[in-house]
Amino acid sequence: MAPKIKDVAKKAGVSVTTVSRVLNGEKYVKDDLKERVKSAIDELGYTPSHIARSLVRKKTNLIGVIVPDVTSSFYSTILSNIEQTASLNDYNLLVCNIIEDTDKELKYLNVFKEMRVDGIIIMHEKLNDEIREMIGKLDIPIIFSSVKPPDQQFISVIIDDYEAAYDATRYLIGLGHERIGFIGGDMRDVTSGQNRYIGYCKALADNGIPLVEDCVRFGDYKTQSGYTLIQELLDCEPRPTAVFAVSDDMAVGAMNAVRDRGLAVPDDISIIGFDGSQLTELVRPRVTSMEQPIREMGTVTVNVLIEMIAHPEKAPKQDVILRHELVVRDSCRRNE
Repeated sequence: MAPKIKDVAKKAGVSVTTVSRVLNGEKYVKDDLKERVKSAIDELGYTPSHIARSLVRKKTNLIGVIVPDVTSSFYSTILSNIEQTASLNDYNLLVCNIIEDTDKELKYLNVFKEMRVDGIIIMHEKLNDEIREMIGKLDIPIIFSSVKPPDQQFISVIIDDYEAAYDATRYLIGLGHERIGFIGGDMRDVTSGQNRYIGYCKALADNGIPLVEDCVRFGDYKTQSGYTLIQELLDCEPRPTAVFAVSDDMAVGAMNAVRDRGLAVPDDISIIGFDGSQLTELVRPRVTSMEQPIREMGTVTVNVLIEMIAHPEKAPKQDVILRHELVVRDSCRRNE
């Protein structure tokens, strides 16, 4: 049988309380007692129970993360930085990939509650009434990352998606494009769906360019969606000279479709993406993208959450809004 804490105490000739204090790194334990306890632990091969220690300290050093789709280049990148930052702060993650399944999300939230996670990060905004009610009742610090759900009082770490989409569209206009197609996301999403579409529309209007409904399509942010939807835009007469895709994944899918049609990016059509994921540098031509500071977003999310856990009274009262940045690469050209 595996040795228990009482076995360590017996071998070291100290109380169980003293062993517990040594394991938890508490002060006021004499050095000679610490050495005896550590020697006993080494000789017996004792491994302290994480659950037991958590109950004593009332802290698990666990953070629960709800991710809508880990296959997305955006979410995989931000999740990687969340994990790195959490690890540097001695936190472990419980990552749950819900793939937009609300029943699965409810199950995972209950797991977080049972596991007594110290905090929760949620990375989507499609919250039904049942989920809203549940997270509202959880006595656990919660932060949203990259999204701002409507009618929720939780803190979010985001960019201004409306302004970023406006700037992306204005960049294409500055290159002389007037017939600009739009491949949007799920319009149930306020942050990445509605706000980015509204920013696109406003940039056109402010520059006296009429919105052409035939040049607008909506998808699900994935590569296949971009591939499929741009086919419809390429069949328009006249076709767009440029396309704004609201995710880099969709931009890459669109570029593949253009090539399969015997056309070239950017010679025949310019394409700009959104997010600033690793894909932008991996494909050819490299993708011009309106970039979110993805890595900073992951780092800030964890740091703010840890502050909320340690000092609830010092938690920020407003969202943390980071700056977006246009990164020009090779997928756009001036319209002559």
